[in-house]
Amino acid sequence: MRGPHNIFRLIRTLATMERTGAISQVLTAVEAPPRVRAAARILGWPFKWLGLAGDPSLPPLTRALTALGPAYIKFGQILSTRPDIVGAELARQLTYLQDQLPPFSTDTAKAMIEAELGVRVDEAFSAFSEPVAAASIAQVHKAEVAGTGQIVAVKVLRPNIERAFRKDIDAFFFAAAWIERLAPFSRRLRPLDVVRHFEGVVLGELDLRLESSAASEFGDNTKNDVGLIVPQPVWHLSGRTVMTIGWAEGIGLNDLAAMDAAGIDRPALGARVLQMFLSHALRDGFFHGDMHQGNLKVTPAGELITYDFGIMGRIDEYTRKVYAEILMGFIAKDYRRVAEVHFEAGYVPADRDIDEFARALRAVGEPIFGMEASRISMARLLSYLFEVTERFGMETRTELILLQRTMVVVEGVARSLDPHINIWQVARPVVEGYIRKNLGPQAMARDLMRTIRVLARFGPKLPAMVEAQLINAGHSTVVVKLPRDRAWRWWPLPAVMVAAAAGAAMAHLL
Repeated sequence: MRGPHNIFRLIRTLATMERTGAISQVLTAVEAPPRVRAAARILGWPFKWLGLAGDPSLPPLTRALTALGPAYIKFGQILSTRPDIVGAELARQLTYLQDQLPPFSTDTAKAMIEAELGVRVDEAFSAFSEPVAAASIAQVHKAEVAGTGQIVAVKVLRPNIERAFRKDIDAFFFAAAWIERLAPFSRRLRPLDVVRHFEGVVLGELDLRLESSAASEFGDNTKNDVGLIVPQPVWHLSGRTVMTIGWAEGIGLNDLAAMDAAGIDRPALGARVLQMFLSHALRDGFFHGDMHQGNLKVTPAGELITYDFGIMGRIDEYTRKVYAEILMGFIAKDYRRVAEVHFEAGYVPADRDIDEFARALRAVGEPIFGMEASRISMARLLSYLFEVTERFGMETRTELILLQRTMVVVEGVARSLDPHINIWQVARPVVEGYIRKNLGPQAMARDLMRTIRVLARFGPKLPAMVEAQLINAGHSTVVVKLPRDRAWRWWPLPAVMVAAAAGAAMAHLL
């Protein structure tokens, strides 16, 4: 499907942005140079008549994104958490995209539930409300489970949503392919891999069985986290297009006035949102990947509620350690160590100058420290960081895309609660705690014990393996006739194998 017909889809995107006035609004918000604004108007004006009209009652950018479809709405949700990039007013307008989109009919939702679960709605639920929230992919109804009286949220996918997403993603693939062809310098960013990763994340979100499983696992991981509520799924009333999960009442994190009226300590809540995200990513390697304000609530007692588990991230233990060391290096202003970690992990080609890379990182990190948070231009910071990574040949790490994106979203949420929050100071105790536990002597002892346990499983086989190695070494010496100055290389191997066998035997006995 990724053929030339997608050209029309991309042209219509630009035309819709021009017709709704979104291009002018966005370029003004990001303070684009006059030449860029003029070029955008010239390119968009001839195709303006092809653009979608959208809902004229909505602000320009919100109007354009809702008209273009679910993939664009997802993009708008991310922008709504970045007032430091798009401005406070534009960010406020985009919060509409989080949970206030037009719902589809309750009759349609009931028909989908009955088709999925094979049971009538009035038999499964003793009460079933009209939609209480509607987002880009699904809408939610409040209900009461028949027989138990449990209050639940019933999430139902929008009709034909998968087809709509596939059409948008198809156009993204087409655009990424042409970007790589026409702009060779962009290949290090791997646009096709980025879109492919986005496709996997989004299509996984369209199977609510996976979301139920994610909610269950996330709840198990965080059951001891004080001040966090994770609603759990009702399995027998959940399926591919329907998910039933416990109801949790609270104030949305996008309603600042309600939080202030309830006496919620917003700066403390903003710090807790950031620290919990870092804790889940580093401690568990499994984190909520869509933590915008529409997916977070707070109870009057100050407990944080998280829901909508369609997008979850997972990173392996090695990557967590690398990520923690990089964060800690920036926090401690040890730019040399940050550079070394990048080289050790293979993020930067080995033929580049590590000292020059460290100096470039210092230029990125130093402006952050000692500056009022509200004065930091994240757009300019990211722009300079892009220049640095381009100069040193760093490639996009597709396995970290979701982590990086979520970090940006979470930072935006924290700043919306406390515009003066110092991200680095808030993150420091979490990162330091992880490093003490996973990169110090205690971690080395734990890793050694894991190694011994693995060797212990091979204990009974090690004598035969040593004997086979000795025989092979002997045969190799005779048949290959190694020179005298190379024959010594075979001697340490049997000694190592014997020592390993002895260590494994002792561990097995212990």
